[in-house]
Amino acid sequence: MSLDHIDRHILSLLQEDGRMTNVELSERVGLTAPPCLRRVRSLEEAGAIRGYHAELDPGKLGYPITVFAMVSLRSQAEHDLAAFETHVASIAEIRECHMLNGEIDFILKIVAPDLKSFQEILTTHLTPAPNVASVKTSLTIRTAKSIPGIPVQVD
Repeated sequence: MSLDHIDRHILSLLQEDGRMTNVELSERVGLTAPPCLRRVRSLEEAGAIRGYHAELDPGKLGYPITVFAMVSLRSQAEHDLAAFETHVASIAEIRECHMLNGEIDFILKIVAPDLKSFQEILTTHLTPAPNVASVKTSLTIRTAKSIPGIPVQVD
């Protein structure tokens, strides 16, 4: 995807504040509102902007527990990988699922209201899932850095 300086500036600003009005965005990138909006719509249509989201505080909303689970599967055939991905997509507390290269097949980010609830997710939904060989978990003690998105270089 070919992006010019203005496109990258738009992406950087919207990534910092997705609620910014088009008028404010256009002023900050040095365009009038109509061409700025056309650029934003073009970036959305091209898939550079996938959506807009509110960043929620899990602890304040009843999910103070965050656990990373490393999952190994018995089979890495594509249909088995897809079946596992479909299964974890159905579990609301699993917020992220990344397929890895190496000894571990997937790493999952799981949130829970308490340790008992996490244990239930683990023993009821995750470890007995078809094709799961093993699950190793690590409880998050604190988060030193959490920045959504990607670094956008603006000239």
